[in-house]
Amino acid sequence: MDVGRSRLRQHWSVYAALLPMAATVLFAYIGTVLWSVRISLSNSRTFPSDSFVGLAQYERLFTSERWMVSVHNVLIFGVLFILACLAIGFLLAVFIDQKVAGESVLRTVFLYPYAMSFVATGLVWQWILNPELGLQTTVRGWGFENFSFDWIVSQDKVIYTIVIAAVWQASGLVMALMLAGLRGIDEEMWKAARIDGIPRWRVYASIVLPQLGPSFATALVLLSVGVVKVYDAVIAMTQGGPGIASEVPAKFIMDYLFGRANIGLASAASTVMLLTVLAVITPWLYARSRANRNAREA
Repeated sequence: MDVGRSRLRQHWSVYAALLPMAATVLFAYIGTVLWSVRISLSNSRTFPSDSFVGLAQYERLFTSERWMVSVHNVLIFGVLFILACLAIGFLLAVFIDQKVAGESVLRTVFLYPYAMSFVATGLVWQWILNPELGLQTTVRGWGFENFSFDWIVSQDKVIYTIVIAAVWQASGLVMALMLAGLRGIDEEMWKAARIDGIPRWRVYASIVLPQLGPSFATALVLLSVGVVKVYDAVIAMTQGGPGIASEVPAKFIMDYLFGRANIGLASAASTVMLLTVLAVITPWLYARSRANRNAREA
């Protein structure tokens, strides 16, 4: 009887310890999300309002040229950023996996940019890409007078400068994930491939890449979430300019929330971003839970 009571007390003590976190999730996260959705359905301006207007804010949002430019920019940024990070991160991981000299130093060097804030990264790349101070001026000083690299002040190309800065920062994270996956591959597989005379590229294409599926999936989710919330690099590098050429959804929301005092429209935009994140994460969570369930049944 005493043993049963002791187990019951331990059981309830565990739940009691989880109560603060549960309350935080319930009120601070779920509560604020529901509040934002409610505000997005109202005509709120500077202060919250109970005037229900249905989907009027969403209609206004998707007829806004600025919002559509920001969506277009984040799509370009997202595709290039994710593909470049996955490719460069994988290649860096393959390089380090060759047991090169100074492996620990190289891992640190490649991963270090990810430890920097996006503000610092953006400022560094702003200086590098500034036509009057950075790469263009330096190369012209070497005697190449016709060299031009003014993307950061070009409306058509400025979004690609943000891609460059973001890829430089995030590729190290992908490298770490891929390297962990590569180190988990059985060494006997490599020995068998060498004995059979299978080209190394064929081993990577046919055997290694399929086994790195979980690593690619994790990297894809992390990078996709980073795409949706990209803000710091844009602010540090371009402030959304020239004009609105490098505008992104997160900056649109912050501007309308604090600068233009239109919390209804800002809440509608943030709700759209939330749905985008859920659309990315939900299939990954489902696939992961299904894989875990199949592994337990096996």
